[in-house]
Amino acid sequence: MTDNRQFKARIRTERLALRDAMPSEDRLEFSLRMAELAGDLIVLQPGEVVSGFMPIRSEADIRPLMARLRARGARLCLPVVLNRETIVFRELLQSAVLVNTGFGTLGPGPDAAVLDPDLLLVPLSAFDGAGNRIGYGAGHYDRAIARLREKGRHPRLIGIAFDCQEVAEVPAEAHDVRLEAVLTESGLRTFKL
Repeated sequence: MTDNRQFKARIRTERLALRDAMPSEDRLEFSLRMAELAGDLIVLQPGEVVSGFMPIRSEADIRPLMARLRARGARLCLPVVLNRETIVFRELLQSAVLVNTGFGTLGPGPDAAVLDPDLLLVPLSAFDGAGNRIGYGAGHYDRAIARLREKGRHPRLIGIAFDCQEVAEVPAEAHDVRLEAVLTESGLRTFKL
């Protein structure tokens, strides 16, 4: 277990350094390309709840993709960190005033409705060709997904990354949840679950 954690930490550091080294113009161009490539390909029923995220550090900016999904009938929400263990998903209305929600990100305030997503667009540090992912190390998404599953919900997961974040293999652990797909600047790639 410790070896896996150390290996994951090394992969995380390496892949985030590659992402950080990308010129900001490339990250912006690639983010816009993601919306163009997948905005109409992601399977979505009107009224489904989609959790996106506000970009921090060198993450892809998926706001154009979220706008495209909203135009197709999605209800949007954003993850909000309540404490070291828990994130909830608050509804993102077009008129919402965004507040500081921790970790350098913004989101809807405490008066926003808490929703259970049908689809999560998940930021990550690294991924492999089997749909395994390495997050940022806090386990927020793993715990949130586990809580949703305890409620009988099984949200679809699409990882959001740049091509430089792919690795040959991610050491998967029992608590890790595989992605249905990953979206990069090269397109939407689905995995067999």
